[in-house]
Parts: sequence; structure tokens; C-alpha cells
Amino acid sequence: MSDLQDNVRSVRERIAAAAARAGRSPDEVTLVAVSKMQDPDTIRAAYELGLRHFGENRVGEAESKVTKLPPDIVWHMIGHIQSRKANRVIPIFRMIHSVDSVKLARRLDRLAASDGDPIPVLIEINVSGEASKYGFAADRWQENREQREQLLAALGEIVELSHLTVEGLMTMAPIVQNPEEARPIFVGLGALRDELARALPQAEWHHLSMGMTDDFEVAIEEGATLVRIGRALFAPSLPPWRKG
Repeated sequence: MSDLQDNVRSVRERIAAAAARAGRSPDEVTLVAVSKMQDPDTIRAAYELGLRHFGENRVGEAESKVTKLPPDIVWHMIGHIQSRKANRVIPIFRMIHSVDSVKLARRLDRLAASDGDPIPVLIEINVSGEASKYGFAADRWQENREQREQLLAALGEIVELSHLTVEGLMTMAPIVQNPEEARPIFVGLGALRDELARALPQAEWHHLSMGMTDDFEVAIEEGATLVRIGRALFAPSLPPWRKG
């Protein structure tokens, strides 16, 4: 069994086990294979193992791959989008996880209007409060009235844009050694999603894109519907005597 085949099987088993612990079906969780820095042959091999959703961080890198790969791949934009490159995002990606400002949302809305079809998007939320992370500030939305009102006003404007379909939220947890340390971040995003579903019911708020290689099982236990996994899939697997 190849490393990739072994890794795909292992990740699927871990997704199923985490979903079972939460009383969920694994079918509720979409595995987005983070294919940045992977060549088209490797992505094709993953496709042949049944993966259909792939995530890229950079527009230029994605452009160099998509024409060489099967047309039914669902490409997800999971990285920060520079406004000047937004026009290059529209033709490639079926879902954008990283709408992190009203300015970007307006730009994507105008581009989508020219393209014809609404674009499914997720709103990127900075739950941890880390200055290094993109996203709308939401580290104190429950106790800080000003932050909550600013967040609701910004997201209220975005959900009214007619060529974006807001389908949920995305976040990145801090890098921690113990995945349990990331759990409050995922709980916080779920709580915010529930609040937004009440406050802004015109959007669907179905998806929670959260969890990566080091913490995706905890994220699934807390409601993730999309997990973005790269290293656990594409890094060489360790022999059994080195695992643990």
C-alpha cells in the first residue's frame, strides 16, 4: 500500500471515529485535501483514491494545476485573497472559505455579477484574537457589545450582496501541541454560527470550516462540516514502529 493510499484510509477512519463520538454521520463532514505545494500527479493519485475536494492557498499555484486535472474536482480557496487577484479566483474555485472583509466581499460580488452565477462563500472569523490571523474579529463578541455590533453590521452587509451565497464560517485555530487546547476555538465558532443564524436568517450558516491535520478530530466533535487536511494526507506515513 502506498503512503498516500495508507494516509487517505487513515484520515477517513479518523473522521468516521470522531463523527461517531459526536453522534454524527461521517457523511456530514467533507474532507478538503489541502494540495498546496503538491504537483498535479500527486493530486491525480489522490483523486483516483476517491478524493474530490481540494483546497489551495494561492491563486497562481492553483491556475497552474486545474487545467491538468479532472474537471469534476471541486476546488476550494482556503487562503487569503488579495483584492487585486480576486478576478482570478472566480473562474477556478467552487467555494471560497476566506472572505475576511466587507471590501473583499463587495469585490467578489461585483465579479460574480459579471460571471453570472452566485458564488458560495464562507466568512473567515478570527476567534482566537491572534494578530497574525486574518478574519473578522470575534474573540470577545459575547461579552463585548461594540465588537458584537461591528461584527453583525459587517456580516449583515455581506449577506445582502446578491451574488454571494453565504453558507457558513471558517476559522483557523492556534497551533498547539495538545488538540484539546483548540477545542474552545471550535466551540466559539459554533456558538457564533448559531447566533448568526438567529440574527441574520437570510443566510444559510450551514458550514463550519475548521480543523486541520493536528486538530481535525476535535473540530469534528464540535461540529465541523469541512476539514482542511494537508500533511496527514500527503506527508509520508511512518512505519508502525515509529508511530505513536
